[in-house]
Amino acid sequence: MESTLTLADYQALAEFRFQLRKFFHCSEQVARVAHLEPRQYQLMLAVKGLPKDRRPRIRDLAELLMVEHHSMVELVDRLESGGYVRRSRGGADRREVLILLTSKGERILRDLALSHHAELSTRGPALIAALKRVMQTSQKHRKAQENGAVK
Repeated sequence: MESTLTLADYQALAEFRFQLRKFFHCSEQVARVAHLEPRQYQLMLAVKGLPKDRRPRIRDLAELLMVEHHSMVELVDRLESGGYVRRSRGGADRREVLILLTSKGERILRDLALSHHAELSTRGPALIAALKRVMQTSQKHRKAQENGAVK
């Protein structure tokens, strides 16, 4: 079923994408000021923010960051050489390798996360407003499709 989009639909999507890019651009700059690549910050955040039922293994972290296994290994290698993370053997299964933050990694991550929270408090309202506009147009199209009005 083909849908027709209005100029307002495209404008809402463009504005949402712009607001996301503004936040991500700031996030990337903050990471670089801390002498980290953005993906390194993302990995550290993923390790710290994992749900309790997930273990910080390479394959799980690669899935969360949507990168290939070998790319995650390289990322962990660079963070480990910088003293931000360390590898640890799993408890019962000694073959399992877990990625853990070091105290240096914890400190840097805390500073970066605080900076991101401050940025979100500034940019958040515009991001939320843009998302609401996209959601309103999406709901309008979904209802029209359900009613058979859009072909």
